[in-house]
Amino acid sequence: MNKHVSSKPSTMKLKQTIHPILLYLIHFIISLYTILTYIPYYFLSESRQEKSNQIKAKPVNSKPESAYRSVNSVDGLASVLYPGCDTLDKVFMYAKNKFQDKRLFGTREVLNEEDEIQPNGKSFKKVILGHYNWLSYEDVYVRALNFGNGLQVLGQKPKTNIAIFCETRAEWMIAAQACFMYNFQQNKPQSTPAPSDIAVIMYTSGSTGLPKGVMMSHSNIIACITGMAERIPHLGEEDVYIGYLPLAHVLELSAELVCLSHGCRIGYSSPQTLADQSSKIKKGSKGDTSMLKPTLMAAVPEIMDRIYKNVMNKVNEMSSFQRNLFILAYNYKMEQISKGRSTPLCDRFIFRKVRSLLGGNIRLLMCGGAPLSATTQRFMNICFCCPVGQGYGLTETAGAGTISEAWDYNTGRVGAPLICCEIKLKNWEEGGYFNTDKPHPRGEILIGGQIVTMGYYKNEAKTKADFLEDENGQRWFCTGDIGEFHPDGCLKIIDRKKDLVKLQAGEYVALGKVEAALKNLSLIDNICAYANSYHSYVIGFVVPNKKELTELALKKGLKGTFEELCNSCEMENEVLRVLSEAAVSASLEKFEIPMKIRLSPEPWTPETGLVTDAFKLKRKELKTHYQADIERMYGRK
Repeated sequence: MNKHVSSKPSTMKLKQTIHPILLYLIHFIISLYTILTYIPYYFLSESRQEKSNQIKAKPVNSKPESAYRSVNSVDGLASVLYPGCDTLDKVFMYAKNKFQDKRLFGTREVLNEEDEIQPNGKSFKKVILGHYNWLSYEDVYVRALNFGNGLQVLGQKPKTNIAIFCETRAEWMIAAQACFMYNFQQNKPQSTPAPSDIAVIMYTSGSTGLPKGVMMSHSNIIACITGMAERIPHLGEEDVYIGYLPLAHVLELSAELVCLSHGCRIGYSSPQTLADQSSKIKKGSKGDTSMLKPTLMAAVPEIMDRIYKNVMNKVNEMSSFQRNLFILAYNYKMEQISKGRSTPLCDRFIFRKVRSLLGGNIRLLMCGGAPLSATTQRFMNICFCCPVGQGYGLTETAGAGTISEAWDYNTGRVGAPLICCEIKLKNWEEGGYFNTDKPHPRGEILIGGQIVTMGYYKNEAKTKADFLEDENGQRWFCTGDIGEFHPDGCLKIIDRKKDLVKLQAGEYVALGKVEAALKNLSLIDNICAYANSYHSYVIGFVVPNKKELTELALKKGLKGTFEELCNSCEMENEVLRVLSEAAVSASLEKFEIPMKIRLSPEPWTPETGLVTDAFKLKRKELKTHYQADIERMYGRK
């Protein structure tokens, strides 16, 4: 997991020279417009600032090891979304009865497919898609009922497993609802499940080893979506959610169930068709966000980092006047956000085009799966004119844990505990983290509540190692992540046990911290830091950006194909120089800065097995893949 690192807002302030008269005129226009439009926004802005400063969670007692709870659930954790709806089939039935004729699942019609030959001779499939066709709540209910009945007729036995092998689409959720709806009591009357029955066996990402099957009960998932829904303001029938992340990932499954239970529409998409510029969209036709115009969207940091880099590359290609105007507006808005104020002029005339990349109507971006860098989070806040609800949760907690408040524009934090759980910090002596630390208590994050799942499928030993039960019967999950609580009750992830490596000289290096400090460089598409206790320095594997690397090579008088450049010692040294300068700017310690790197011409994708479906690094697989390079960089060859 990548880590949060300090990133000052000034990182976006590119060194540009703006003519004084032009600067004065722009400031005058912005100031005049702001004065004329400020009054309607004044109370809203002040309200947001006040809310941002409020206490969001607090410990239940004065002991250092005390658990923190949301201020809205200090007296008791929430576990049920609607009265009497204690299983997922009941939740769907409640939603179906309430929103019966409302649209629920939308899928775009495929109008045409064609192969497009690239300059390198490779062929890519391109599609032209039509409008979204919709199924109502009633339509989905009937299809799920019929599908479940069909499985029953085919002899599906009680409480046996069904594998859903399918990309994210309406059929996935219809199949899942059928499984929730039936307890599969064989050609007997339909029997509904109990809250303690297993609803889903969902596998972890496998970023640190073999994936583990996590057994989630109906009550686990319902507690999760109860907590998540409370943290999304004004959630309801006017909202449109775009579903494109893998439904086999807990972030997407929980997000869609939240929307389904509140009358929101869910339009299906994919990473290859998401935007107008996506890889499978034929040039000149519209991507899914342009057609759907969603109001809610979930994303993993890797997706947001890509958007950030792509937009900034476009900015650097602008004329001098356009670039200066964008930078001025960006820095102006960043200053206003820090004061809790709105910037209607900048939003309307400067950032509207950027905002349109995701359809133009996004009111909340929800980010999870891994920590988001402060630079990227601030960029999304400013350019997409919406809050980023950064969250923290795990498959073992049904995806729930924390989500930042919509009005909290602080960076580097993941928010306060949800109303469905409580969080405490356990001392980790080896790493030097204690819940008595000043100014902030620190330690391993333990999450408790109804969201804590039943354990690992057919893995009792690992279940006993990671899950525990206290004297009150409360279940806890030991996350392995290191956090600290701020005075307002918000959590910050500062380390991870498995990412912490002790170097030969005794210094501890957080690999995720190193990666987070360097991954936003336009020259870098992806990076993995590596170290071990037999050596005194860090090394790195880097997937460079093809365009940026080629331009850097031209400046240095180096020629060759992209593969040849990646295998060039001269280019390795040039990229290492850029990385080292960025590491110093990010205030990394000398022993944290990679001393040697390997450039990889091949991107890391889930298909290569080097990253998960959520684009988290698979460190074990990466180590195996680059074993020869590790030996070379550490001087064994």
